[in-house]
Amino acid sequence: MRSVSRRALLRGGALGAAAVAAAGCAAEERVPPVAERPDPETVLLRELIAGKERTVALYASASSARLVPFRRRHEAHLAELRRRLPPAASASASATPTPSPSLSGGASAGGKVSVRALHDLERRAAALRARQVEGASPPLAQLIASIGACEAAHALALSRSL
Repeated sequence: MRSVSRRALLRGGALGAAAVAAAGCAAEERVPPVAERPDPETVLLRELIAGKERTVALYASASSARLVPFRRRHEAHLAELRRRLPPAASASASATPTPSPSLSGGASAGGKVSVRALHDLERRAAALRARQVEGASPPLAQLIASIGACEAAHALALSRSL
């Protein structure tokens, strides 16, 4: 039986430890990074923007010229909401969630929307704003409350047309 010198044993052990360490490092590099949770305010802004885009589209499909001021106010809301979206979040437009069906609808088969459908949309949207301000930063909560007040005024004005 051949004996192994102490130096040979130490050298082999050091090489083995280096190989194990290198393999461990390589394995760590392959682990995907943990995704950060999205900022709740950014998620809320995206939801608000998606809803406003849908509302603007519904008003645009309405045939009445007297509804144009309503659409313009919604366009102003949309512009302000987009302005508050962080640059990184606005770059990922594909990450905008699909609007909830609860605030959509109302278009007839011809693609035109009724005043009643717009009234219902405004009423539901205004009611939703009270829940959306919870947990929002004070500046965003103030904007959401202002938008809700405008939507409530729209619902009242549109109810007079029914």
